[in-house]
Amino acid sequence: MTNNDVLKKLRVALKLRDDDIVKILELVDFRISKSELGAFFRSEDHPKYMECGDQILRNFLNGLVIHLRGPMPEKASKVPKTENQKKETLKKFIPKKNFNKDKPQKKSND
Repeated sequence: MTNNDVLKKLRVALKLRDDDIVKILELVDFRISKSELGAFFRSEDHPKYMECGDQILRNFLNGLVIHLRGPMPEKASKVPKTENQKKETLKKFIPKKNFNKDKPQKKSND
């Protein structure tokens, strides 16, 4: 199955028109004209047929995710900003151990 076949099947399954596909590609900042897009949907023996490259299909799929789900929400930064916050974060993840307790004490040679 070629990229053109995948694009055709998604177009039919999602009932997308050329304008919709152009707008979906614009969501990921990929510009394409409707006439360029039409070349992907022609039959392989047509003189103006063009193969759909991996980059176009990848951008279409990424744009489709944004189109169907919406834009990804901004995540809060997990990196502590101050030295105190860094220390507090480290305290949470580094277990406290008393290393002197586990070591045998040295015998004095008196």
